[in-house]
Amino acid sequence: MRWSLFWCLACLLSPTICASDSDDQTETPDVVVVTVGTEDTHGLQRFERSARINGVHVEVLGKGTAWRGGDMKRPGGGHKVNLLRDWIDQAYDSLDSDTLVIFTDSYDVVLLGGADELRERFLALRHRIIFAAEPFCWPDAGLAARYPPPDTSTPSPYLNSGGFIGRLEDLRRLIRAADIDDNADDQLHYTRLYLDPKVRADLDIVLDHNATIFQTLNGALSDVKLHSSEDGWAWLENIVSGTRPLILHGNGPAKLELNALSNYLPRVRTPDRCHICEELKTPLKDEPRVLLAVFIEQPTPFLDEFLQSILDIDYPKDKLELLVRNNVEYHETTVDAWFSRVSGKYASGKRLRPADQLPEHTARMIVLERATAGASSYVFSVDSVARVTPNTLRSLLESGVDVVAPFLARPGEAWSNFWGALSPDGYYVRAHDYMDIVNGKLRGLWSVPFINNCYLLKVDLFRQPRLKEVTFKVEGRDPDMVFCESLRERGVFMYVNNEEAYGHLINPEWFDPRHTNPDIYEIIHNRQEWEDRYISPEYWQSLEKTYEPSMPCPDVYWFPVVTPRFCKEWIEVMEAYGKWSDGSNKDTRLEGGYEAVPTRDIHMKQVGLETQWLRFLKDYIRPLQEKTFLGYYHDPPVSLMNFVVRYRPDEQPSLRPHHDSSTYTINLALNTVGEDYTGGGCRFIRYNCSVQDTKRGWILMHPGRLTHYHEGLKVISGTRYIMISFIDP
Repeated sequence: MRWSLFWCLACLLSPTICASDSDDQTETPDVVVVTVGTEDTHGLQRFERSARINGVHVEVLGKGTAWRGGDMKRPGGGHKVNLLRDWIDQAYDSLDSDTLVIFTDSYDVVLLGGADELRERFLALRHRIIFAAEPFCWPDAGLAARYPPPDTSTPSPYLNSGGFIGRLEDLRRLIRAADIDDNADDQLHYTRLYLDPKVRADLDIVLDHNATIFQTLNGALSDVKLHSSEDGWAWLENIVSGTRPLILHGNGPAKLELNALSNYLPRVRTPDRCHICEELKTPLKDEPRVLLAVFIEQPTPFLDEFLQSILDIDYPKDKLELLVRNNVEYHETTVDAWFSRVSGKYASGKRLRPADQLPEHTARMIVLERATAGASSYVFSVDSVARVTPNTLRSLLESGVDVVAPFLARPGEAWSNFWGALSPDGYYVRAHDYMDIVNGKLRGLWSVPFINNCYLLKVDLFRQPRLKEVTFKVEGRDPDMVFCESLRERGVFMYVNNEEAYGHLINPEWFDPRHTNPDIYEIIHNRQEWEDRYISPEYWQSLEKTYEPSMPCPDVYWFPVVTPRFCKEWIEVMEAYGKWSDGSNKDTRLEGGYEAVPTRDIHMKQVGLETQWLRFLKDYIRPLQEKTFLGYYHDPPVSLMNFVVRYRPDEQPSLRPHHDSSTYTINLALNTVGEDYTGGGCRFIRYNCSVQDTKRGWILMHPGRLTHYHEGLKVISGTRYIMISFIDP
């Protein structure tokens, strides 16, 4: 009864197939899946997993033997036919002639169903041999005219040899119908047999036009759609024919699309759980030796923090070989000092310097060659734009895959260290699930076509003969793109892991080493690093509801905001610029050219920091103002006057009483009274209240007009620096 139902369903889906007058096949043959896999590639491992998941036993032919089928980019593959012939000859003596044999490719195939489903679909279709079908007549398009026309139009009218099914006896007759050389083309071989009317009729060969069993992907990507069942598992539908294929083949250039679908099929993950992550995860019993390769290829903001993150990697340093490649002369003093200080802590240390004048592809190849020739089991490559957490290396080592990157992205952006899909010319295309992975809506281990900036490589993989020619070099192309393409061409799967937070990427695009202290300019493009370095840890306490700010004078509030390093570097920017105003009323920097209350100062516009400072006011000062002056809200704050003032006994030691042209003013102390200068401070005349013990990195915030008439007290010795903003004038 069950077979009859399947037969009726198949007739509805494929009237052409069901019109056959072949013998009724009501037996229940055993099922054997046969494939060829001369090398234990990632594709074969995926195929075998799909068989295990579906409870299907697979016979892998040729495993461990030399491949003699030629380059599969060009017509080839006859070796597969001859391996199958040998297997059938041997199996014929031990298996029943009615045994159902399914032959498929392996490196670009996954099974989506079990033996019972395969048997039932085959019996329902009521033909003796069924081949997969595809949209292209390959490798000889001239044979298209010889195909028998199907009774109905089909998007897949041509034979594909990557999958076929039949009883052992029938496949034995098929395989013996003609000889083939090992390096001849298997698809052309089977096509010619199919196009022979006598062979086709005698063996009752048909094509699976409706993807009832076999789904090929090349040219048919728009025909398939992923669905999710009630229990969360994904399944695949051919939306043209309404079928649910059981064998999925990423033939030809569709291998990347198969990799993407294999992130879900078969039974890889449910929405809240990465099952394959659990299958593959291999807890570290020993700590293998790792070559830690550090690459500084471009001027990079916050390099000190990057180098510290390398030092903070949670792994025994006597198990790490350190290789540092710096190709930026601007960073050489910093890198050299760091390397001299820390290299002795590692198992070994090597430098590649700007003076070596090595192109990037050569430097990256040196790392790979050094690893494969040495004792390291892994390469952990980290570019200076990557900021990884201390546990990243250990987590990647336990992931159980050979090439894996930790997911890293620029904070708040979609820019990350992986691509989920590629255009035909090999560049970025946004995959359907890219944003869900980036935003953490989907988590786990993801097969992707491109990774960069930070990744782990298993060295044994690159000792295999087929990977000897892996390269980073193609003239005019990015080394990472070349490397990943080189891996894809050799069937190496690359993964990105976002199971946990591994760090982030910084943005080097706006970093300008021509500035003095260029990191201090990075508040907009690298806020996280900027904040970690320059915002005082005490600042965040000031935002807590229970925090009571100091009020040294009426309505004058005191807050810790920035670090001593900020203050030091801010002063250095001004002094390196050096064009202090002369302290006279004439000031060409202002509209109208007149300053009523002149100071010796430098405006932020002069040093290219106006935009950055306005962001500082918005992000860090406005929240303090809203907490302090209740009921006043203005976002973003407006400030036309932002400047550093310098007080010296021999220049301008003090400032006469005045009102600020502002709703409120901030006054940031940039250096320390009693150490850098004596005297100084601010006196609020109405209240006869002075603030003289200012603290470096703290701001005074006070109203501007009317109430807070004030003066700058005299500096007795040294130099006092303050940063002033008149906010909402």
